[in-house]
Amino acid sequence: MYQTKNFKEKLKLFMIILIPILITQVSMYAMNFFDTIMSGRAGASDLAGVAIGSSIWTPISMWIVGILMALSPIVAQMIGAREDKKIPFVVQQGIWLSVILAVGIIIIGFIAINPVLELMDLEARVQHVAKFYLISIGTGVLPLFVYNLLRCYIDALGHTKTSMMILLISTPINIVLNYIFIFGKLGVPAFGGIGAGIASSLTYFIMMFLSIWIVHTIRPFREHKIFKKVVKPSVKEWVEMMKIGVPIGSSIFFETSIFSAVTFLLSVYSTYTIAAHQAAINFASLLYMIPLSISMALTIAVGFEVGAKRLQDAKTYAYTGIGVGMFISIVSGAIIFLLDDQVAFLYSEEKEVLELTKQFLYYAIFFQFADGIAAPIQGVLRGYKDVNITFWLSLVSYWLIGLPSGWIFANYTNLDAFGYWLGLIIGLFAGAIMLYSRMYYLQRKLKQKLQMAD
Repeated sequence: MYQTKNFKEKLKLFMIILIPILITQVSMYAMNFFDTIMSGRAGASDLAGVAIGSSIWTPISMWIVGILMALSPIVAQMIGAREDKKIPFVVQQGIWLSVILAVGIIIIGFIAINPVLELMDLEARVQHVAKFYLISIGTGVLPLFVYNLLRCYIDALGHTKTSMMILLISTPINIVLNYIFIFGKLGVPAFGGIGAGIASSLTYFIMMFLSIWIVHTIRPFREHKIFKKVVKPSVKEWVEMMKIGVPIGSSIFFETSIFSAVTFLLSVYSTYTIAAHQAAINFASLLYMIPLSISMALTIAVGFEVGAKRLQDAKTYAYTGIGVGMFISIVSGAIIFLLDDQVAFLYSEEKEVLELTKQFLYYAIFFQFADGIAAPIQGVLRGYKDVNITFWLSLVSYWLIGLPSGWIFANYTNLDAFGYWLGLIIGLFAGAIMLYSRMYYLQRKLKQKLQMAD
C-alpha cells in the first residue's frame, strides 16, 4: 500500500490489490466448486450428501476464518501508522489463536456430528456421505486456519499476488486429488462424495506449508522475521483480536449459515431437490467470490487510509468499490440468465435435477444484485474497524427477516422449496439497505470528529 494523489491512481491501486485477491478467492472456492460438480457426477445421493456436509462445514469454517480476518485491518492500520515493529508479535499471536480455535472445532465436531445428522430426515446413503465427508475434511481444520491467518498478514502488506500464487498452485492439485479419491484412480478405492473431503483436507496441508515457507524466506515478509523467535501466547492479545474478529466472523457466519439453514429445512423434500438446491447455491457462491474479493480489497485500502487519518481518501475508495460491485452484479446476473442450461448441466445429467437447478438459478440472479452492494460495504466498515453494528445488522436481516419470510412463503404459498429462496432475497436486500445507512452515518460522524479535532 502507498498513498495516492487522485482518483485515477486510487482506481489503479485498488485494481492491483483486487485482481490477485479475486483470483485467490475464486481459486479457493474452486475447491468447493469442483467438490460439488465431481460429486454430482458420482450420483445424486453423493451430491446431496456433500450438500448436507458442506452446509454444516462452510458456516463453521467461515466463522473461524472471519475471526482470523481481524489481522488484516490490524496490520493495515499498523503499516499506515508506521508501526511495523509490532507486526511479528501480532501475527504470532494470531497463529496461536488459530491453533486454539482449530482444536476447539475438532472437539465440538467429534461430539456433535452424529446428533446433528440424526436430526435430519435423510436417506441412508446421503447421511453416510455427509458424515464421512465432514470427518475427512475436518482433518484439515488446523492447516486451513493457519493458512488463512498467514494469508491475512500477506494481503495486509498489499502483496495479494503472493496469496494468488499459493492458490493457483493448490487448486489444480485439489482437482487431481478429487479425481483420484472420488472416482477411485491409481489403485485408490472410489469414495464418491467422501473423496471430496479427503482431497480438500490434503490440499489444506499443501496451502499451509507453502504459506509458511513464503513468509519465512521471501521478501518483504522475511524482514518481519515472523518465525525467528517464538513468543509466548498472550491471552490479552487474543482478546483484542477477538474483539474485532468475532463480530466479523459472526457476520459472515450469519450470512453463510442462512443458506445452511435452508438446506436443512429442504431435507424434508426429495434428494433431487436437495441436489438441485446445492448446485444452484454452489454456482451462485462462486459468483459471490467477486463481491467478496472487492470487500477484502476495500478492508485493506480503507484501513490503510484510516490509519493515516486520510478520511476523504478512505471514502473515495469506499464508493469506488461499491460502484465496481454493482457493475459486476449486473454481469453475474446476465451470466446466470443466459447460461442456465449449461450451468445446470455442469452438476448433473439427471433430468429432475437439471430442471430444478435451472429454477433455483433464476432466483440466484437477485442474490447477485444484493451481494454486489452489501459485500463491498461490509469491507468498508471492517476497514474502519466498525464491526459490531455489522454483526447485528446481519443477524436481523438474515435471521429475523430472511429466514422467517422464507418459511412463510414455503409453507403458506405454492412456492414450496423456492419460497425459502425468495425469503433469502428479501433478507439480502434488507441487509444491503441497512449496511449502506450505517456506512453513510459513520463517514459523516468521523468527518465531524476530525473537523472538531482540527
